[in-house]
Amino acid sequence: MTLVGYFGLFFLILIWTSLIDPPHHLPRSLVLLALLLPLLVPLRGLLHGRPRTHAWTSLLALLYVAIGITLAAVAEDRFYGLSMLGLALLLFSGCLLSVRACTGGPRRAPRA
Repeated sequence: MTLVGYFGLFFLILIWTSLIDPPHHLPRSLVLLALLLPLLVPLRGLLHGRPRTHAWTSLLALLYVAIGITLAAVAEDRFYGLSMLGLALLLFSGCLLSVRACTGGPRRAPRA
């Protein structure tokens, strides 16, 4: 689930920004660099299934949730924003479930 959200978000940003609707006010490479560089940092840890990488990638996914909400509020970018929002939430929930599975789930207090 994490990798589907990760690669879906990565390729959505790459294809949308470079082919479908390139930015007109900034260079395309600068926008791609600003949006894709943070996603490249956790790639190795996600592929190896490291719990700490999954934990902080969930925080990184919240950045893309905020971007998706902002883009979804604009009428001409609504599809792009909702797609980014959905994939970022998939990445976020996949990271949380992976951390929970690796750590053994929530700790419960012993019964008295």
